[in-house]
Amino acid sequence: MNRPRLRPAVTDVGHQPARPPAAVPVAHLLSANENPYPPLPSVREAVLAASGDLHRYPDMGVTELTTAIADRFGVPPEHVSTGTGSVGIIRQLLQATATEDDEVLYAWPSFEAYPHLAKIAGIRSVRVPLKDYVHDLDAMAGAVTDRTRLIVVCNPNNPTGTVVRRAELERFLDRVPGDVLVVLDEAYREFVRDPEVPDGIELYRDRPNVAVLRTFSKAYGLAGLRVGFAVAHEPVTAALRACSVPFGISGIAQTAAVASLRAEGELLDRVQTLVGERDRLQAGLLDLGLPVPPTQANFCWLPLGERTTAFAEACAAVGIQVRAFAGEGVRITVGTPEANDLALETAAKFTRD
Repeated sequence: MNRPRLRPAVTDVGHQPARPPAAVPVAHLLSANENPYPPLPSVREAVLAASGDLHRYPDMGVTELTTAIADRFGVPPEHVSTGTGSVGIIRQLLQATATEDDEVLYAWPSFEAYPHLAKIAGIRSVRVPLKDYVHDLDAMAGAVTDRTRLIVVCNPNNPTGTVVRRAELERFLDRVPGDVLVVLDEAYREFVRDPEVPDGIELYRDRPNVAVLRTFSKAYGLAGLRVGFAVAHEPVTAALRACSVPFGISGIAQTAAVASLRAEGELLDRVQTLVGERDRLQAGLLDLGLPVPPTQANFCWLPLGERTTAFAEACAAVGIQVRAFAGEGVRITVGTPEANDLALETAAKFTRD
């Protein structure tokens, strides 16, 4: 029987979900870097009010949210482009910058969507290994060729939580040709407390080949609504808008994101609570002798190698779901104090067994 012909790049791609089926009930989801707390009451109220318009198409131009983002970060509205989470914008960037003869360059391991999206777009990935769990920017600069069209620097890096600091990042940007777009993926920016980690939006201002990605999925607690944005110079944002899916961001998502920006002071107090829990979780794991790299994100990375699966199974047995990268390590999202206590207890037992 004849069947439709599909592109091998699509049928051959496997993307492991962050939440594989669990053998026992999951009490604590520490696998997807979500905020463990629900949206703020004012955001939920705004969403409820907006639910009466579900029979209407959303604003295709995302006008109110774009203006709110521009005001919040002190940039022209023309320099803002929105998408279905930062991952949706990465897909648009690949469509806007590269063809099958071109390359996208990024560190590895890093956000696992990068190779997935590059492959289905038919673009060759160039992966540069991390050095001591951190982006090796010198090696990345040396890997740039005349086929390089897009470079992604995930800062803080997912899954390691490590960062590159201002001086080294500026040196790297100075080495990159001006016709190559550098994307600073800052999905976890709100959790950064190291003063030497630059705000990408400050770097982009006088660099036309720099784009900055942010998301409402993590610190803002809107992972289920899929809203992200890019800040870049107008040729880049115009290209992103050209590649966007019409009506891709729902009206409720737009409303929730605007309401979250208005309540940002209250929201960032909650983020500070998570930062405190992150530091406590990291310190506890280090006290157990586990080799946790310094993290500035809302998760910790355990480079456990061959013990990765065993640790993930130990967590699952007590109702904790973590993100296991077979043969490499485990990423533990910072959760509620109760969840973090249980993760530390499980880790302590694991190190004794």
